Amino acid sequence: MSYAAIHPNWENPAANMVDGYSLEMTAKEIEGLKEAAPLIRPNTQVAVTFLPGEELSQRVEAAIQVRALGFEPIVHLSARRIESEEQLDWYLGEITQKAGVKRVFIIAGDPPEAEGPYENSLQIIESGLLEKHGITIVGVGGHPEGHPNNSGEELWVWMQKKIDAVRAHGMTPLVVTQFAFDDDAIVEWLAEMRDRGIDVPVRLGVPGPAGIKRLLGFAKRCGVGASASVMKKYGISITNLIGSAGPDKLVGNLEKKLTERHGRVRLHFYPFGALTASAEWINGYDAKHS
Repeated sequence: MSYAAIHPNWENPAANMVDGYSLEMTAKEIEGLKEAAPLIRPNTQVAVTFLPGEELSQRVEAAIQVRALGFEPIVHLSARRIESEEQLDWYLGEITQKAGVKRVFIIAGDPPEAEGPYENSLQIIESGLLEKHGITIVGVGGHPEGHPNNSGEELWVWMQKKIDAVRAHGMTPLVVTQFAFDDDAIVEWLAEMRDRGIDVPVRLGVPGPAGIKRLLGFAKRCGVGASASVMKKYGISITNLIGSAGPDKLVGNLEKKLTERHGRVRLHFYPFGALTASAEWINGYDAKHS
């Protein structure tokens, strides 16, 4: 398949690991994005998350600002947090009409029980509302280090169902992974994905540079593995939580280990509120590897 719809330079064999990267932000981080904007490449895809404690109107405004700053907005949808079909219809209308959104990323979400009619992301894909509002690319989740609520086999089955549904509704699927610290787990997961015949493009989630305690706190909340051995491999000592850490080793190891078997991938950075620091790290890595 052609990956040009996902990113125009996706299939460039000379690209380094940070070419065509994407970033993530919350609806409350508009000022942080404005500060970081001069450091971020034009047309970079910036995802707006769907976190508790934020209003839909804030997320719409964030998407508008992403577009106004010269970037491509990707809007997250948390299925269990959507209160009604009418609310989803309205929200999709707002982000597409006011921010030109063509890309969404859908997750089930954290609530143990749905706040409305959608229990999972597949139901949103099958609702018909995405294509009604002109959405063309739909991201679904990938979990290289597993998921606390699903077995490995269940995760693969659900991924295939969602990919099939996205295609059946005339849209292009993309897999975006939760951030991980273990390059071996990422590479093995990606190899299994390709061995299973799942040929869609993949964005690998990478933690941006951040304080060590902050990194581990996010990892715990997101169910990401943070064992002492993995942290040591990443460059963090569990016994010394002072200072900060960046993804240098992780990205470097991925660059060495990924082959044609894994398909071409791009990176999705989780800045944890530090958009400027992530953009600076990306630019520094690019300068060394161009």
